[in-house]
Amino acid sequence: MTEKKVKVTLVRSLIGTKESHRATVRGLGLRRVNSISVLEDTPAVRGMINKVSYLLKCEG
Repeated sequence: MTEKKVKVTLVRSLIGTKESHRATVRGLGLRRVNSISVLEDTPAVRGMINKVSYLLKCEG
C-alpha cells in the first residue's frame, strides 16, 4: 500500500501575512520562497494547505 504524498512549494513571501499563517507555513516545513516540502496527504495537512493556499503551489 503506497501512501499518498503532496508536494508543496512556497511561492509568495510571508511578509505582511498573519502570524497564524506564518506558523502554518512553518508547520508545513517551508522556510523561504521556493522551498519545497513533500508531505503525507492527510486531512490535517489538507486543512493547513487550504488555510494558506494563496501562498502555495501544490502538486500530486
